[in-house]
Amino acid sequence: MNSDLFMLHGKNILITGASSGIGRQCAAACAAMGAKAILFGRDEKRLSEACKSLEGTGHLYYMADITKYDALEVYIRDAAEKAGPISGFVHSAGVEMTKPLKMMKPEFYEQLFAVNVISGFEIARILLKKKCHAEKMSMVFISSIMGMLGQPGKTGYCASKGAVLAGVKAMALEYAAKNIQINCVSPAIIETEMVKKLFDTISIEAKEEIEQMHPMGFGKPEDVANACVFLLSGAAGWITGTNLVVDGGYSAK
Repeated sequence: MNSDLFMLHGKNILITGASSGIGRQCAAACAAMGAKAILFGRDEKRLSEACKSLEGTGHLYYMADITKYDALEVYIRDAAEKAGPISGFVHSAGVEMTKPLKMMKPEFYEQLFAVNVISGFEIARILLKKKCHAEKMSMVFISSIMGMLGQPGKTGYCASKGAVLAGVKAMALEYAAKNIQINCVSPAIIETEMVKKLFDTISIEAKEEIEQMHPMGFGKPEDVANACVFLLSGAAGWITGTNLVVDGGYSAK
């Protein structure tokens, strides 16, 4: 086996939600494998720190609210001019919401879909324009096991992540002939700062009950980042329209 297939040398990878959690780990993993990382996020201080911590040189970051759709093309074209055409995209930015259906309001759905779905699809649309993407490009959308399985209190969140799964399949078919791969990664619970804050609000018994639903325990950001790097690499050159489940056995039960 040619181990170079797993490397990302010469690739420019755009990552949303890159100031923390899974997105930051994706940026670190891509840089470690030889790529230039282009970080999008809303916290400039954390973005700057994340960018400075990356291996290699030539990395960029943009303080960007990705739900301000009109500004996205300016950032993307600037990145393509400075770093070169984009050859990979990871949509890691996301918001979670747990509310019973009777408490959901239209604006809550709009908030979930704006970040989890629309912003990622809009970035993908812009990347597909001339002079924005490399001859060969791979996109990876972070969905969730909740996009496949239901859970009480997560109607809006499950719906948004399910939309990502469905949209990726359609996009993958539309662009397969143009040498563009589009896939999903669906994790279960990953030990990020956001999840740790959530666990601080529930009892130890409740946390243990959730953990028991994961046969291999909770995942770590690098578990998802490694899956993304694989899908961005030449080793996944014949994979498109698929959903790579990274859930420690959650969905096998």
